Amino acid sequence: MTRVVFFLIAVALIAAGVAWVADRPGDIAIAWMGYRIETSVLVAAVALLLLIAAAIFLWSIARGLWRTPGHISVFMRHRRALRGHQAITRGLIAIGAGNHRLARKSAEEAARHAPDEPLTLLLNAQSAQMAGDRATAENSFRAMLRREETKLLGLRGLFVEAQRRKDAPAALRAAEEAAKAEPSLSWASQAVLDFRSAARDWRGALDALERMKNSLEKKIYRRRRAVLLTAHAQALHETDRDASRAAVLEAVKLAPDLVPAAVLAGRRLAEAGEMRKAGKILSAAWTANPHPEIAETYANLRFGDSARERLARVKRLVEKVPGHVEGALALARAALEARDFSAARATLAPYLAAPTRRVATLMADIEHAEHGAEGRVREWMARAMRAAADPTWTADGVVSDRWLPVSPNGQLDAFEWKKPLAEIGVSHPVIQASAPEPAASAAEPAPEVKPTEPPPAPAVESKPPAPQAPSAPIKPVEAVIPLVHAPDDPGPESGAESDPVAEANAPPPRDAWQRIRQLFR
Repeated sequence: MTRVVFFLIAVALIAAGVAWVADRPGDIAIAWMGYRIETSVLVAAVALLLLIAAAIFLWSIARGLWRTPGHISVFMRHRRALRGHQAITRGLIAIGAGNHRLARKSAEEAARHAPDEPLTLLLNAQSAQMAGDRATAENSFRAMLRREETKLLGLRGLFVEAQRRKDAPAALRAAEEAAKAEPSLSWASQAVLDFRSAARDWRGALDALERMKNSLEKKIYRRRRAVLLTAHAQALHETDRDASRAAVLEAVKLAPDLVPAAVLAGRRLAEAGEMRKAGKILSAAWTANPHPEIAETYANLRFGDSARERLARVKRLVEKVPGHVEGALALARAALEARDFSAARATLAPYLAAPTRRVATLMADIEHAEHGAEGRVREWMARAMRAAADPTWTADGVVSDRWLPVSPNGQLDAFEWKKPLAEIGVSHPVIQASAPEPAASAAEPAPEVKPTEPPPAPAVESKPPAPQAPSAPIKPVEAVIPLVHAPDDPGPESGAESDPVAEANAPPPRDAWQRIRQLFR
């Protein structure tokens, strides 16, 4: 509405101006080179306006002709850029759909029309990865290093390619360069941390952890640093005991429930005569996580103590977490060493209905030490073979007799004190527990044990347990099709040119007559 009002006002002003000029006529005379032109003011004004309009029109034509080559060049560049972007888009969609041939064709077209685009390099690298052309993929990633905006992406791609060909030094170089260029990159810092940890370079691993400190939660950072400090302290055990003690004490402050840190700290402090401090650390660790190594270290804090003194010390420790099986085992072992057999039996009595291997083995030791009854010893050892497994240090399906900072797969802090994976969900038949019988003589034949199934083989260090057959078929999880493969998920090792399953399920091609008949159906 406002525009209409302004337009009407402008028209009225122009009309008023024209009328004002028409009401005041006058003449204009021009004499030049023997010619004389006379006309009215109104006609002269209109002629002047037409002359100015013609001059502007001619100037526009001349300027347009002068700029035509530049406009044509810009048009051609824009058209090439548009075709390049269309090729990049089509190629990325083809990669997400798994169409190797179309992805490669689109990459070649994008390289012709938009060779300077960063996405062209990415499309070329990913299409080469899908086709299994590792050399072309690496060349594309190296080309990315020459551009500041794609340097980190190129390093990530080189890191993945080095891992795929199992070239650990090259992967480490790429990760370290990426972490140095951008310390906030979690993948680069994590890769450096994993490589340093796997190589037992604990000082380098600690430096890598410090670089990624800001990207980690405080709890996770403290735990990882405690694990690395504990591993570093273990490595310095024989060469520098003072540095080992300082490192493990810092680890205990960061993670009081870390069993190997508490055990090593207790031993180092006991060697230095700081029994009270060692006892506090071990007691705190036991309260958070009862473990047999803690109980053993706590019982032997003072060198030369009698078995009765060790038994009293273990009782004080066990009372902090009553009713725990590890406390019962530690107390029964200490009572056995003190030759208090009744106390040892009473401690293990609640666990004899379904004993674990360690409970049954300890009962065999008690029978042997108290009565020397070979029959009862063999009975308990047979039950130990068939009993459920006890917790042990387990990681990646591998059982170890001691804690390790890095798992066989290179994962930091992966070992956990738990039952082996092969034992979870597997029930083992056991001999029905009965009341204690009088000790049998050495000549008495041992009772025959008839297992209903062969006993499981004991776990061996650094060897994964045998796989268990599933009781029911496992429903496969449907795959999620990514829109674009990331550099760390570059697709199959070698891609076929076509999908035979898709080709078999595809409808047969229709000719022109079939398409025409389809219109009238």
